Amino acid sequence: MRLVTVVLIALLAMIQYPLWYGRGGWLRVHELETQLADQLKKNADLKQRNDRLAGEVQDLQTGTTALEERARYELGMIRDNEVFVQFVSPNEPIVLTPNAVAGPETSTRGVVAAAPVRVVPEPPSRTLLNEKKKADKAAKAKDAKAAKTTMKTAASK
Repeated sequence: MRLVTVVLIALLAMIQYPLWYGRGGWLRVHELETQLADQLKKNADLKQRNDRLAGEVQDLQTGTTALEERARYELGMIRDNEVFVQFVSPNEPIVLTPNAVAGPETSTRGVVAAAPVRVVPEPPSRTLLNEKKKADKAAKAKDAKAAKTTMKTAASK
């Protein structure tokens, strides 16, 4: 009788081992269910991000409003005869948060800052700065040409 009991317990253990620890065992199934739940959450987040980006792409393709908004917030562009206003908090270190920096996955719509204001009355426009750079470059080229001519005349004497 003892031998039969030992054999039955051994058979029961042999049958239970694959059920718990085998390839399709309960522990493996639980682990896979956890991975599946994590992956579904990740996919939902990415789908939401893709939908938001698709909306921004649609805005950029169909109208100039979104394009102008991006140019203003990301490139700091202003129109002629506009006043540039910068919000500054005195004695506070600048801390960049994900909402403060616009990137491909964020939007700047609805971001409002409440801080003291510093107004720059007439900031130089980009066209004026570009014209000044071109004039400086032309002046340097003219000076270099004059110096080269002077060197040639000095060398020929």
